[in-house]
Amino acid sequence: MAFYAYLLRCNDGSYYAGHTDNIEFRLAQHQSGALGGYTAKRLPVHLVWCENFGTRDDAFAAEHQIKGWSRAKKEALIAGDWVLVSILARNRQG
Repeated sequence: MAFYAYLLRCNDGSYYAGHTDNIEFRLAQHQSGALGGYTAKRLPVHLVWCENFGTRDDAFAAEHQIKGWSRAKKEALIAGDWVLVSILARNRQG
């Protein structure tokens, strides 16, 4: 079974990170507002990044890590710019 970490862009321009074992179903839940919470108040949402992982723990760890990232670093991830992700990580560490 595959597990996914994902990033949504909300209608207000903010980002939401999550994880799931069924990305299509989870996206539909977010889009309909069925989950309540953060994304329900910022519809519509759009999937901007998704990666699959071998275990739920790995997907959850990726979600947790991304939630701590700056907006610029999330946008570099979305763009697939790993050089910039690395630069931003070093800059944040001082």
